[in-house]
Amino acid sequence: MKMSELLAEFLGSMFLVMAAVSSMILFDVVFEASVAVAVFTNAITVAFVLCALIEVFAPISGAHFNPVVTLAIRLDKKITTIKALLYVLVQFAGGVSGVILSHLMFFDEIGALVSISETTRGGHMYLSEIIGTFILVLVILLLIANKSGKASVIVGLLVGGQVMATSSTMFANPQVTAARILTATASGIRPFDAAIFIFMQIIGAVLAFVIYKFFFARQACSEHR
Repeated sequence: MKMSELLAEFLGSMFLVMAAVSSMILFDVVFEASVAVAVFTNAITVAFVLCALIEVFAPISGAHFNPVVTLAIRLDKKITTIKALLYVLVQFAGGVSGVILSHLMFFDEIGALVSISETTRGGHMYLSEIIGTFILVLVILLLIANKSGKASVIVGLLVGGQVMATSSTMFANPQVTAARILTATASGIRPFDAAIFIFMQIIGAVLAFVIYKFFFARQACSEHR
Protein backbone atom coordinates (compact mmCIF):
# COMPACT_ATOMS: atom_id res chain seq x y z
CA MET A 1 0.00 0.00 0.00
CA LYS A 2 1.27 3.46 -0.93
CA MET A 3 1.22 6.54 1.28
CA SER A 4 -0.43 8.37 -1.62
CA GLU A 5 -3.52 6.19 -1.13
CA LEU A 6 -3.84 7.19 2.52
CA LEU A 7 -3.18 10.84 1.70
CA ALA A 8 -5.88 10.75 -0.99
CA GLU A 9 -8.39 9.35 1.52
CA PHE A 10 -7.39 11.94 4.10
CA LEU A 11 -7.66 14.89 1.71
CA GLY A 12 -10.87 13.67 0.12
CA SER A 13 -12.51 13.18 3.52
CA MET A 14 -11.30 16.59 4.68
CA PHE A 15 -12.61 18.49 1.68
CA LEU A 16 -15.90 16.58 1.73
CA VAL A 17 -16.54 17.65 5.33
CA MET A 18 -15.43 21.19 4.54
CA ALA A 19 -18.01 21.32 1.76
CA ALA A 20 -20.76 20.12 4.10
CA VAL A 21 -19.87 22.39 7.02
CA SER A 22 -18.58 25.55 5.31
CA SER A 23 -21.53 25.90 2.96
CA MET A 24 -23.94 25.81 5.89
CA ILE A 25 -21.90 28.39 7.79
CA LEU A 26 -21.75 30.67 4.76
CA PHE A 27 -25.46 30.61 3.98
CA ASP A 28 -26.89 30.17 7.47
CA VAL A 29 -24.58 32.40 9.53
CA VAL A 30 -22.96 34.83 7.09
CA PHE A 31 -25.77 35.36 4.57
CA GLU A 32 -28.55 34.63 7.11
CA ALA A 33 -30.46 32.69 4.49
CA SER A 34 -33.52 30.61 5.28
CA VAL A 35 -33.13 26.96 6.23
CA ALA A 36 -34.54 25.93 2.85
CA VAL A 37 -31.98 27.97 0.93
CA ALA A 38 -29.13 26.79 3.16
CA VAL A 39 -30.02 23.10 2.66
CA PHE A 40 -30.45 23.58 -1.09
CA THR A 41 -27.07 25.24 -1.49
CA ASN A 42 -25.50 22.65 0.80
CA ALA A 43 -26.80 19.88 -1.46
CA ILE A 44 -25.39 21.54 -4.57
CA THR A 45 -22.06 22.24 -2.89
CA VAL A 46 -21.61 18.69 -1.63
CA ALA A 47 -22.61 17.25 -5.01
CA PHE A 48 -20.15 19.42 -6.94
CA VAL A 49 -17.26 18.91 -4.54
CA LEU A 50 -17.82 15.16 -4.20
CA CYS A 51 -17.93 14.76 -7.97
CA ALA A 52 -14.59 16.54 -8.32
CA LEU A 53 -12.98 14.66 -5.44
CA ILE A 54 -13.99 11.26 -6.82
CA GLU A 55 -12.76 12.17 -10.29
CA VAL A 56 -9.36 13.23 -8.95
CA PHE A 57 -8.73 10.64 -6.23
CA ALA A 58 -10.47 7.50 -7.55
CA PRO A 59 -7.45 6.44 -9.65
CA ILE A 60 -5.25 6.75 -6.53
CA SER A 61 -7.23 5.32 -3.60
CA GLY A 62 -10.63 4.40 -4.99
CA ALA A 63 -12.09 7.58 -3.45
CA HIS A 64 -13.97 5.96 -0.58
CA PHE A 65 -13.99 8.93 1.86
CA ASN A 66 -16.52 6.92 3.86
CA PRO A 67 -15.92 4.10 6.37
CA VAL A 68 -19.07 2.18 5.40
CA VAL A 69 -18.04 2.28 1.75
CA THR A 70 -14.68 0.89 2.81
CA LEU A 71 -16.51 -1.73 4.88
CA ALA A 72 -18.62 -2.83 1.91
CA ILE A 73 -15.60 -3.03 -0.39
CA ARG A 74 -13.76 -5.05 2.26
CA LEU A 75 -16.73 -7.43 2.57
CA ASP A 76 -16.52 -7.81 -1.21
CA LYS A 77 -12.85 -8.79 -0.72
CA LYS A 78 -11.52 -6.04 -2.95
CA ILE A 79 -9.15 -4.66 -0.28
CA THR A 80 -7.31 -6.18 2.68
CA THR A 81 -8.37 -5.77 6.31
CA ILE A 82 -5.24 -3.77 7.18
CA LYS A 83 -5.78 -1.41 4.26
CA ALA A 84 -9.44 -0.98 5.20
CA LEU A 85 -8.56 -0.13 8.80
CA LEU A 86 -5.94 2.41 7.72
CA TYR A 87 -8.41 3.95 5.27
CA VAL A 88 -11.00 4.34 8.04
CA LEU A 89 -8.43 5.89 10.38
CA VAL A 90 -7.36 8.57 7.90
CA GLN A 91 -10.98 9.20 6.87
CA PHE A 92 -11.91 10.11 10.43
CA ALA A 93 -8.77 12.23 10.79
CA GLY A 94 -9.60 14.00 7.55
CA GLY A 95 -13.15 14.70 8.68
CA VAL A 96 -12.03 16.31 11.94
CA SER A 97 -9.47 18.38 10.03
CA GLY A 98 -12.22 19.51 7.67
CA VAL A 99 -14.33 20.86 10.54
CA ILE A 100 -11.36 22.70 12.05
CA LEU A 101 -10.43 24.28 8.71
CA SER A 102 -14.04 25.31 8.12
CA HIS A 103 -14.12 27.00 11.51
CA LEU A 104 -10.79 28.69 10.76
CA MET A 105 -12.16 30.14 7.53
CA PHE A 106 -15.17 31.55 9.35
CA PHE A 107 -13.53 32.16 12.71
CA ASP A 108 -14.88 35.71 13.01
CA GLU A 109 -18.42 34.32 12.75
CA ILE A 110 -17.93 31.07 14.68
CA GLY A 111 -15.38 32.12 17.30
CA ALA A 112 -14.14 28.59 18.05
CA LEU A 113 -12.13 25.89 16.34
CA VAL A 114 -14.15 23.08 17.93
CA SER A 115 -17.56 23.14 19.63
CA ILE A 116 -19.72 20.19 20.67
CA SER A 117 -23.01 20.32 18.81
CA GLU A 118 -26.35 20.32 20.60
CA THR A 119 -28.39 19.96 17.40
CA THR A 120 -30.95 17.17 17.81
CA ARG A 121 -31.46 14.80 14.90
CA GLY A 122 -33.59 11.89 16.08
CA GLY A 123 -36.70 9.81 15.54
CA HIS A 124 -37.59 9.37 11.88
CA MET A 125 -34.11 10.58 10.88
CA TYR A 126 -32.62 7.32 12.12
CA LEU A 127 -34.56 5.40 9.47
CA SER A 128 -33.54 8.03 6.94
CA GLU A 129 -29.89 7.18 7.56
CA ILE A 130 -30.49 3.51 6.84
CA ILE A 131 -32.23 4.39 3.58
CA GLY A 132 -29.69 6.98 2.49
CA THR A 133 -26.69 4.78 3.28
CA PHE A 134 -28.32 1.75 1.66
CA ILE A 135 -28.81 3.43 -1.71
CA LEU A 136 -25.39 5.09 -1.62
CA VAL A 137 -23.47 1.87 -0.91
CA LEU A 138 -25.56 -0.21 -3.32
CA VAL A 139 -24.99 2.26 -6.14
CA ILE A 140 -21.24 2.39 -5.46
CA LEU A 141 -20.95 -1.41 -5.44
CA LEU A 142 -22.84 -1.64 -8.73
CA LEU A 143 -20.75 1.10 -10.32
CA ILE A 144 -17.59 -0.78 -9.36
CA ALA A 145 -18.95 -4.12 -10.56
CA ASN A 146 -20.03 -2.64 -13.88
CA LYS A 147 -16.73 -0.77 -14.31
CA SER A 148 -18.59 2.49 -14.87
CA GLY A 149 -16.61 5.47 -16.10
CA LYS A 150 -19.22 7.88 -14.75
CA ALA A 151 -18.99 7.09 -11.04
CA SER A 152 -17.99 10.60 -10.01
CA VAL A 153 -21.01 12.21 -11.65
CA ILE A 154 -23.47 9.53 -10.56
CA VAL A 155 -22.37 9.49 -6.91
CA GLY A 156 -22.20 13.28 -6.76
CA LEU A 157 -25.72 13.63 -8.16
CA LEU A 158 -27.04 10.87 -5.90
CA VAL A 159 -25.65 12.42 -2.72
CA GLY A 160 -26.73 15.95 -3.66
CA GLY A 161 -30.21 14.72 -4.49
CA GLN A 162 -30.52 12.67 -1.33
CA VAL A 163 -29.48 15.65 0.82
CA MET A 164 -32.74 17.20 -0.35
CA ALA A 165 -34.77 13.97 -0.36
CA THR A 166 -34.06 12.51 3.10
CA SER A 167 -35.27 13.79 6.47
CA SER A 168 -31.75 13.57 7.91
CA THR A 169 -30.26 15.44 4.93
CA MET A 170 -28.16 12.39 4.00
CA PHE A 171 -25.21 12.04 6.35
CA ALA A 172 -24.69 8.39 5.25
CA ASN A 173 -21.06 8.52 6.34
CA PRO A 174 -19.65 7.75 9.83
CA GLN A 175 -16.63 10.02 9.51
CA VAL A 176 -18.78 12.94 8.36
CA THR A 177 -21.21 12.23 11.20
CA ALA A 178 -18.44 12.11 13.81
CA ALA A 179 -16.83 15.28 12.45
CA ARG A 180 -20.13 17.16 12.58
CA ILE A 181 -20.34 16.52 16.33
CA LEU A 182 -17.55 19.10 16.57
CA THR A 183 -19.44 22.03 15.06
CA ALA A 184 -22.10 24.04 16.86
CA THR A 185 -23.40 25.36 13.53
CA ALA A 186 -26.57 24.24 11.74
CA SER A 187 -24.65 21.35 10.15
CA GLY A 188 -23.89 19.80 13.54
CA ILE A 189 -25.31 16.79 15.34
CA ARG A 190 -25.29 16.02 19.07
CA PRO A 191 -23.11 13.05 20.14
CA PHE A 192 -26.03 10.80 21.16
CA ASP A 193 -27.74 11.10 17.79
CA ALA A 194 -24.41 10.77 15.99
CA ALA A 195 -23.80 7.39 17.64
CA ILE A 196 -27.20 6.13 16.52
CA PHE A 197 -26.69 7.61 13.03
CA ILE A 198 -23.43 5.68 12.69
CA PHE A 199 -25.12 2.45 13.82
CA MET A 200 -27.92 3.01 11.28
CA GLN A 201 -25.36 3.71 8.57
CA ILE A 202 -23.61 0.42 9.25
CA ILE A 203 -26.97 -1.37 9.03
CA GLY A 204 -27.72 0.36 5.73
CA ALA A 205 -24.31 -0.55 4.31
CA VAL A 206 -24.57 -4.22 5.33
CA LEU A 207 -28.09 -4.47 3.87
CA ALA A 208 -26.82 -2.93 0.63
CA PHE A 209 -23.97 -5.44 0.46
CA VAL A 210 -26.34 -8.37 1.05
CA ILE A 211 -28.73 -7.19 -1.68
CA TYR A 212 -25.82 -6.58 -4.04
CA LYS A 213 -24.26 -9.99 -3.36
CA PHE A 214 -27.45 -12.01 -3.74
CA PHE A 215 -29.17 -10.19 -6.59
CA PHE A 216 -26.63 -8.22 -8.62
CA ALA A 217 -23.05 -9.46 -8.19
CA ARG A 218 -23.26 -12.59 -10.34
CA GLN A 219 -25.08 -10.81 -13.14
CA ALA A 220 -22.53 -7.98 -13.20
CA CYS A 221 -19.64 -10.47 -13.27
CA SER A 222 -21.16 -12.58 -16.05
CA GLU A 223 -21.80 -9.55 -18.21
CA HIS A 224 -18.14 -8.54 -18.08
CA ARG A 225 -16.61 -11.92 -18.92
